[in-house]
Amino acid sequence: MKVTVVGAGAVGASCAEYVAIKDFASEVVILDIKEGFAEGKAMDLMQTASLNGFDTKITGSTNDYSKTANSDVCVITSGIPRKPGMTREELIGINAGIVKSVSASLIEHSPNTIIIVVSNPMDTMTYLVHKTTSLSKNRIIGMGGALDSARFKYRLAEALGAPISDVDGMVIGGHSDKGMVPLIGKAVRNSVSVSEFLSEERMDQVVQDTKVGGATLTGLLGTSAWYAPGAAVSAMVQAIACDTKKIFPCSALLDGEFGLNDLSIGVPCVLGANGIEKIVEISLSDAEKAKLAESAEGVKKTNGLLEL
Repeated sequence: MKVTVVGAGAVGASCAEYVAIKDFASEVVILDIKEGFAEGKAMDLMQTASLNGFDTKITGSTNDYSKTANSDVCVITSGIPRKPGMTREELIGINAGIVKSVSASLIEHSPNTIIIVVSNPMDTMTYLVHKTTSLSKNRIIGMGGALDSARFKYRLAEALGAPISDVDGMVIGGHSDKGMVPLIGKAVRNSVSVSEFLSEERMDQVVQDTKVGGATLTGLLGTSAWYAPGAAVSAMVQAIACDTKKIFPCSALLDGEFGLNDLSIGVPCVLGANGIEKIVEISLSDAEKAKLAESAEGVKKTNGLLEL
């Protein structure tokens, strides 16, 4: 298993680190446009191998896509990160050009790869890769829902005063502060609905805190978060590499599922060796359906800003 991570910034480096530590890949290639930056990150990470007990080979390269040849999975983190006060949608002009160029270069050297898109606005950047490459739709995946769901579970555990391993929950919809749909009605603590433990007001607060999870961190850090995004995408890479068939909510191109067409948006997906093995059409309440439809309209509006 060979994994390429394009973008050696905080998210890309965290992703490469988590993939290496889990030790399921034989090689991780980090690529960046900044001279020497990816090489330095790779060297630094390799010097942790004996300490962290992994044998994954990590190499870095300055914009030489030949080094990425025959990658099984490619992760695109390239682009400018959010600053305080910025929305993900405001990044579209710069990041669209970057993602289009990067995806074309990756596919040139790895025509059968699976691409995971992290760059924001993530659903629209995923849609862009679908529209500008020849990869089949199951081989192009957006990361957002996996991260949003991790943030949801963190907030649920916090509200419940429970260990996070006791909690499960899922976020679907667009990867944006207004667009994401935390499925609070389906959230559980050890198979028991969280409504048995939390008031309506506290559940509403969990939902709102989840939706602004990225913006909250951007305000505190002065830039986008990186540990949780890196962990989220590395978990998806592992599911593909190890063919685990785990379900992750992630951005998939829909063709009638959930009554939606011609857009990429967060829905439950089974991930395995072929990328998206199946889109799982879970039952939704009328309120959840309405929120997902509203989220889809927001994603389509952002997609309309693309110059395809």
